[in-house]
Parts: sequence; structure tokens; C-alpha cells
Amino acid sequence: MKAVLSLIGMTAVLWMTASVAGEAAFDVQAHYDKAEYQIPMRDGVKLYTIVYTPKDTSRRYPILLRRTPYNIAPYGAGRMHAAEKLAPGDAFLREGYIFVLQTVRGRYKSEGEWENYRPLRIGKQGTDESTDSYDSIDWLIGHLRHHNRRVGLWGISHDGWQTVMGMIDPHPALKAASPQATTADAFIGDDFHHNGAFVQAILGWVKYVTDSGAARFEDAERKIERFDYGTPWSYEFFLNAGPVDQINRKYFGGTLNKQWDEVIEHPNYDAYWQRRNALSILDRIQLPTLNVLGWFDTADPYGSMATYKEIEKRNPRNQNTVVAGPWRHAGWRSDDGSKLGDVDFGAKTADYYREQIVFPFFQRHLKQQGDWSAPEAVMFETGNNAWHRFDQWPPQAVSSRKLYMQADHALSFDVPTGKAASACADYISDPAKPVPHESAIAFTTGDTWRIADQRLDATRPDVLGFQTEPLQEDVTIAGPIGVRLFASTTGTDSDWVVKVIDVHPGTAAQLPGYQQLVGMDLMRGRYRNSFETPEPMRAGEVTPIRFDIVDKFHTFKKGHRIRVHVQSSFFPYIDRNPQTFVDSIYRARPEDYVKATQRVCYSAEGPSHLVLPVLP
Repeated sequence: MKAVLSLIGMTAVLWMTASVAGEAAFDVQAHYDKAEYQIPMRDGVKLYTIVYTPKDTSRRYPILLRRTPYNIAPYGAGRMHAAEKLAPGDAFLREGYIFVLQTVRGRYKSEGEWENYRPLRIGKQGTDESTDSYDSIDWLIGHLRHHNRRVGLWGISHDGWQTVMGMIDPHPALKAASPQATTADAFIGDDFHHNGAFVQAILGWVKYVTDSGAARFEDAERKIERFDYGTPWSYEFFLNAGPVDQINRKYFGGTLNKQWDEVIEHPNYDAYWQRRNALSILDRIQLPTLNVLGWFDTADPYGSMATYKEIEKRNPRNQNTVVAGPWRHAGWRSDDGSKLGDVDFGAKTADYYREQIVFPFFQRHLKQQGDWSAPEAVMFETGNNAWHRFDQWPPQAVSSRKLYMQADHALSFDVPTGKAASACADYISDPAKPVPHESAIAFTTGDTWRIADQRLDATRPDVLGFQTEPLQEDVTIAGPIGVRLFASTTGTDSDWVVKVIDVHPGTAAQLPGYQQLVGMDLMRGRYRNSFETPEPMRAGEVTPIRFDIVDKFHTFKKGHRIRVHVQSSFFPYIDRNPQTFVDSIYRARPEDYVKATQRVCYSAEGPSHLVLPVLP
């Protein structure tokens, strides 16, 4: 998943290595013994596993397991792990659990061959991540001492996806699971794509997987050297790199892991991606589940919310909770959650989560202690900076309100009345000068762009802006934001990026004039009707473009303004659309990249608008 060394940022690795702000370091060595095992799976492949057991053997303890494709070093009996690698919070170590770390097959000291998002086996033969989880738990129950025969699974990022796989046909001893920042569908909303648009920033993670793939067995702790991309600015690198399918050969001599080649070979939502859609296999979940996500996760904004909703739909009687806070990717474990970027949330929100949510959840299900009451949703409201508990998500009281784009760049709840011919606004999208996804001059996708100030983008002629008058009362949204555009292009393909922004008053005591990003997403025009079968847009024809921005819980306060940006690039996080319909954008040639005039309409016949989930 995300992660490492450069373009994706190292977030999935940093959360495992950074000390948590505000927490005193727990002395693991004073309270726990460490042992290392090679646990055999049903096909004979052995998975490297590290186990920490409490020195106090007068009690029995539950087992807390994290399975990961990342390195679980340090190795060796006398070299202890930091607390944040072992548990979702330090309270678990003080309370007493048996902690288990395991690398999945084909990674570091584990045998076998690794496959990213390995699909479930077909029939009862073979192995997959679900069977490996089952076999690992079975071995632990049979070989470890002083346990209470109750196991919990947890993990963040790729480890969250492993957690979901362990929930499929679970071992009887598995009593609770917490998938956090998990991937659900890598073609629709996580890691590799947004509605079919390629997250080319995944290159940094693929390079890491390639290099670390050679760090096996005795070489598992060898240092992975950072690759020299020739520039400190990812925008410049990708702009000069040309077509996506040339990057591997041009910069890496064709050595990138097969994950990269498989993306190039499967540009549409075919069987390859569909078999890796975790949402399609969640129809028999009978396990208390705590789904955790960050409102401002730059890597996995979609997966945990989609997983929660799918479990809820298919298994309505299951204890299924969703938690969301004002966090970056994995920020609920590595930060105190009091601030992100320029925005202060007024409290240590991650401390609250660790102490009042995830710890009571596992205490109840693994130790049968405490007062966890299984709320349906525990959500932090940005804007007003407050925690709320709901008995369903989105809340029952939500009503849909349409916020319309208007003439003169206005935005209001009034239905437009203009005539189709004139009630439109144009901008020119030039693939040679794409809109940056963030303002930082760095070789990274960054951790804060999902909450960053949008004022620089507002000055670009290829970003179309609409804005309300100062609000006369608070407007609180809770749920997904519907995007309904009526748009045309002079090309035959186009990306339609929409950002929802909270504009702070110029007289505000904090962040005056700040244009705070609340949510964004996009639709790649070729997929507007089908992700499986792309089709060109008809040049000059006004076309409905519909998609959702993943759930938000935010209050636009009285005196603030709601602003919307529409643009056709989000670079280099998302690859460039050539704006010419080709069989595969990955294989587009330089001559396919053309300027296009984009038109967004706000007429009575074609009223472009947002559908806001408004709480009274």
C-alpha cells in the first residue's frame, strides 16, 4: 500500500516507527518476553512470526495479531519493538496482551511468493490470506501458553486489508477485528485509482516493494537505498517522464515489481481488479468490527468507510462500528491528533480514540471487561471540533440539499433559471500545464493536502470557482457529497475534479481568508457510464457527470462561505488525461495530449450542483 521512500510519502512505514506524541515510552523489555517462530501453513509454507508474552504468567491473556507485508524488524531475542508496532495503543501493553507480528508470505523472512491483494482461492483448494490468517491463529492457540483462547486482528493500511481477509471464514478463536485505513476496491477509491483515474504516485510504493522484495531471510534488515529521481519535485519528474507505460523502462531499466506491469496491462475494471475487490466478499461477516479512518487520509479515504457500509448492508445484525477523526493516514496511531497542517482541532483527538474507543473495544471482546457499548458510529465533526456518537451512519436526520452553481461564479441553494446556451462557464485544460495537487515543492504526495489552503489554485485560469455569500447560519454536512455536473469538452476524454472548500472570513482570528479543503474526488470521463467498458465523450456535447465525494462530517460556520472548484487535472497525484480518447491512457503517446476547452453548465436544463447531506 502506501508508503515509502518517496512519492507516496512513507506514511505506512512511519506510523510503525515514530513515537506517539504525548505518550511516555513504555518499557517493553521490562514486562514482556520475545520469541520468534516459523509457523507452517496448510501448504507447508512457513511464515515468520514474532510473539511477545507478558512476563507475569499468573494470568491468561488474549492474543492481538497484526499481519503485514512490511518489515517486522528488529529480529533477535534481545532486540525489542517499540510499543506502537505492537498494539493500537499503549494501554494494551500496560493491561497485558500477547502481541503477535507476522510477515505475510513472500515478504522478508516469510517463505512463499507474495502477491499484492492476493484474491481469495476458488473452491476449497489452495491458500489465500484468509487461510493463512486461519492457520496462523490455529497454530498460536495450539502452541502458545497462558492465553485465554480469544484472538483479535488489527492493522493499518495494507495491514488493514490483511485484517479484512482474516475476517473471511474466520477461525473460531477470532473474536474481534479492527481494519484501519484499509483498501476496499483499488480501482474505485484507494491506492491505485479514483473512479478509474490512475494514482501514479503509487510509483514510490511499487519501487519500495521491488527493492524490499530482495531483502529476504538473512538480508531482511538490510538498508533499502533511496532512489535518485533526478529532481526534488515530483511534479517535474512526472511531467518529464511522458507516458506512464514508459516509466519502468526509462528510469528503472524494466526492473519494477510485477505490480506495476499488472496495472499497465489492466487499464479498465476487468476480472483482475474485480477479484481484488474486498467489498464483494463481505456477505458472511459475523465478527465485532471496528472500522477506522481519517477524514484527511491522502492514501485510503475510501476503503474503511466502504467496508463499514458493505458489512452493514449485508450483515445488519453484526456489531459493526465506524470511527472517523481529523487524521492523516495512520495519524490516529502516530500523532496526538490535535492539529493537521495549519488547522487546529482543539483537542488531542487521537489520544481520545486510543483511550476511549479502540482500547475499550478490544477489552470488551477479548477480555470481556469494560463498558464498550458498540455504538454504530463515533465521528469527529470538523469545523465545530466535537465528537459525536450516532446510532446509524449517515445519521437518520440527514436531508439532501442541492447547492447549485450559478452565473458570475456564485453558489446557492436557489434553482438556476438561465437558458442553456448562455448559462455556462469555460476554462482551458492543458495537459502540458496540469493543476498541481499541492503547492509544496517536494518529491512526495504529502500528508496534508486534503486539508490545505486552496487560495493559490483559485488564481489559476484552469480552475473554475463558485462561491456562496457568507452563510447566515451554520451548515453541517454528514455523509457522502454528491457531485452532479453537466459538462462538455472539445476533446473526447476528460477528467472532472471537484473540490469542496470552507472559506474562512478575512476577519477571522485564526487562519483569516483560509480556503480549507474539505473534500475532493474526480471522475475520469471515459468511465462515466461504466468502469468495465470505457467510451469517449462526444466533443461539444453537454454530458451528465455523476460521482460522490466520500463521506465528510463538517460544519461550515456562520460567516464562512462554501466554495467549489472544478478542474481537469490533479497532478502528479493523478496521471494526466490526454483529453483524446485512446484504448489505454497508460499507453497514450505525446501527440495524444491536447488542449481542450471545458464547459460547466448551470442552466435550468443542465443545473450543475452538489447534493449535500445536511444535518438540521
